[in-house]
Amino acid sequence: MPKRLYVGNLTDKVTEKDLKALFEKYGPVYSVEIMRDDQTGELRGFAFVEMDAENANDAKKGLDGLEFQGMHLKVNKARMRRGPNITGGRPKGRKKHSW
Repeated sequence: MPKRLYVGNLTDKVTEKDLKALFEKYGPVYSVEIMRDDQTGELRGFAFVEMDAENANDAKKGLDGLEFQGMHLKVNKARMRRGPNITGGRPKGRKKHSW
């Protein structure tokens, strides 16, 4: 079963090809998705890499903290994104007043 990894602290020059080559040392990579700003298209400094669970665990152990293109990578299991209403509460941020 595929496992998705969060890869943070990336430079603005990293490519999908760079990350794929780095993670393939631990096994086949199913996908690489570098996140970009919707407005500017600039890299946001993190990506997601998908590979099988066993290889993903090995990659996490081997690559977390590794210096890559001048930055120390942060590699973790990707977590589901939580939206403001998942728990049924109101969105975080400024309070809405009724007056």
